Amino acid sequence: MQHRKIVVVLKGYPRLSETFIAQELLGLERAGFDLILVALRRPTDAKRHPVHDEIKAPVHYLPEYLHEEPLRVVRSLSACLLRPGFWRALGSLAVDIPRDFTRNRARRFGQALVLAAEWPEDAVWLHAHFAHTPASVTRYASQLLGLPWSCSAHAKDIWTSADWDLASKLSSARWTVTCTKTGFDRLKKLADVNSSVHLSYHGLDLDRFGIFGEARKQHDGSAPDEPVIVLSVGRAVAKKGYDILLEALALLPGDLAWRFEHIGGGEELERLKALAKKLGLDGRISWKGALAQEEVLEHYRRADMFALACRITVNGDRDGLPNVLVEAASQRLACVSTDISGVPELISPDETGLLVSAENP
Repeated sequence: MQHRKIVVVLKGYPRLSETFIAQELLGLERAGFDLILVALRRPTDAKRHPVHDEIKAPVHYLPEYLHEEPLRVVRSLSACLLRPGFWRALGSLAVDIPRDFTRNRARRFGQALVLAAEWPEDAVWLHAHFAHTPASVTRYASQLLGLPWSCSAHAKDIWTSADWDLASKLSSARWTVTCTKTGFDRLKKLADVNSSVHLSYHGLDLDRFGIFGEARKQHDGSAPDEPVIVLSVGRAVAKKGYDILLEALALLPGDLAWRFEHIGGGEELERLKALAKKLGLDGRISWKGALAQEEVLEHYRRADMFALACRITVNGDRDGLPNVLVEAASQRLACVSTDISGVPELISPDETGLLVSAENP
């Protein structure tokens, strides 16, 4: 059976923080699908996960900013002017612009023009990962090309996008899938009778996260030379709540032996390091930076507990169901997190982990 060629639109590729997307892409390739990846921006991470090297699909980069490649954009506009779908796509832009009068909206239309003009031969379907900017580009390109599209919605895109924007995309897409019940419920409320919305949790590649059968050492914090290792994996951004986690660690009894290990980069990393120093914790913390997946796995297996203080930010941004919690739980690592978004869909309090209220050290 010959599968159709699919163009997958991504915000950036590859990304260390989006292993769930990489695993899905590899799974589709192994199932026989022919993929072409289109990214709105080039990678910013210095490292790659091994899974990225296994994905064979070619990667095509659109101009991140239209003014950086003006000739490419003008050529694309000229090529699309005679397409039957041009005026339909332009009509959608005309409806969207009054509600989102930003350069970003115009940029997404320009990227869609480039995607349509440089459309790969024999590709017959578009799929967007994330319902905000990638889906905007994909929706316009779908109209320009007269081809169907679908969408995977995740977390930030669901909770920070305007209702009208999500509703128009749900109506336009052939189907939309999301990965948490809380996200699914929000999308269903916005969907019309013709929209098709599905819930499908992210899986875990058990070839990479195999069963951890070794007995863990029992550390209770009484021995200074064998401290309790508290691990967290995640970008240093507001919604991860690392400031709250540091404040919680500062409340632990002074005679308790523990160390905190953080894996990940992020824009707030330096601020968090300063906060740790202010709280008198800098001697107990190891900032590991971004690590490849196999290195992260070793840390899961060495740690005593995993902590992630997820929160909802002022603009509504939040995690869905953090994949790092799923990974940690797969390695029989005790997990502590907050009771927001999709976290309670994984962790049953006092059964499979501990949940506390957000913003409460």
